[in-house]
Amino acid sequence: MSESAHTPVAQIEILAAKREDESVLANLLELYVYEFSELLGIDAGEDGRFGYPQLSLYWSEPERYPFLVRVDGKLAGFVLVKRGQGIDGGGTVWDVAEFFVLRAYRRRGVGIRVAHEVWRRSPGQWEVRVMEVNSPALCFWTDAVTTFCDEAVSAVRVERDGRWWQVFSFES
Repeated sequence: MSESAHTPVAQIEILAAKREDESVLANLLELYVYEFSELLGIDAGEDGRFGYPQLSLYWSEPERYPFLVRVDGKLAGFVLVKRGQGIDGGGTVWDVAEFFVLRAYRRRGVGIRVAHEVWRRSPGQWEVRVMEVNSPALCFWTDAVTTFCDEAVSAVRVERDGRWWQVFSFES
């Protein structure tokens, strides 16, 4: 196990990613998509990369917000947030589109602290979607939302494109 896994986290920064950070985010997204490749049946392209076609939209569409996460000054992950229509087709909600913490920083409270800070920065109605087959993520998001709201928040089960999701809705 690496030394960083034993070291307490001193400082977490959530920084708005700039256009010049796009290649850094693209590299982190490769790791993120790789982790989902088995669950979603995603294959690498002929160039050996998975890609993330929506990434450039985070600098061209006004309702998308990319963030980099640093722990003790070191790159540790990212969060992609967007505003849009809720899962029920109702009003506009904040949406955790993608969320990733490098393995070296997991199970140290980094993810929950990052999620809570992102929610605090953007008050309003939020939705968090989690694939049911991704049980570690479902446990993480259940804990993150419950501790943020100081009460159990029931997720709604939704089917999209043949996959089942749990969707948490709450106010920040």
